[in-house]
Amino acid sequence: MTIEDIIIKRGIKEILHFTTNLGFVGILDSECVKPRKILPDNRRLEHILKLNCPDRSRDLDWHNYVNLSITCVNKYIFGISKKKWHKNDIGWWCILSFRPEILTHSGVVFCTTNNAYSNVVKRGYDNSGLEALFANQIVEYESGTVARRLSSTPSNQPTSKQAEVLYPGELSLDYLQKIYVNESDNASAVEGQWAVCSEAKSVECIVKPELF
Repeated sequence: MTIEDIIIKRGIKEILHFTTNLGFVGILDSECVKPRKILPDNRRLEHILKLNCPDRSRDLDWHNYVNLSITCVNKYIFGISKKKWHKNDIGWWCILSFRPEILTHSGVVFCTTNNAYSNVVKRGYDNSGLEALFANQIVEYESGTVARRLSSTPSNQPTSKQAEVLYPGELSLDYLQKIYVNESDNASAVEGQWAVCSEAKSVECIVKPELF
């Protein structure tokens, strides 16, 4: 079974990446999502750069990849980002939804849980890596906590809610299909920023507060 077959079989519709309002401006300006490693090299972004996670010392070898989620964002990390790391310095957040075809691109790596955990299993380049994210059980934290697949778990949702897709290098906005925001004012801001910063055709912006 190919990666395309798995995407269809499981009904995977979107690959997600959350970012701040400032991060969104930088993404529009660059016309891509840039991996952490090269963000400081862009002088145009230096005055608005806000890293989602201030400390990525546990996964240094993977800073040239964009961190993504299948179907649902990593609510654990998203929650810490909103309530701790950027509690007082961020206007709003948005979630970018990319077409699942990016999972078929060369060099993509699939992580069974959070890439920074010592128990994570990473696989890439073939269908077994993607299918591994949907195993009946996944060992997550250093303590050996196990995530188990339940009968109620949606087919398109990985077993571990912290499973990651690592995309090598820059992820082009050509594959962006939707943008989710928390409220209508943020949707207006997205539309305005897109009009100012990007010449590309805009994508649908959806108000969906339950994601935030």
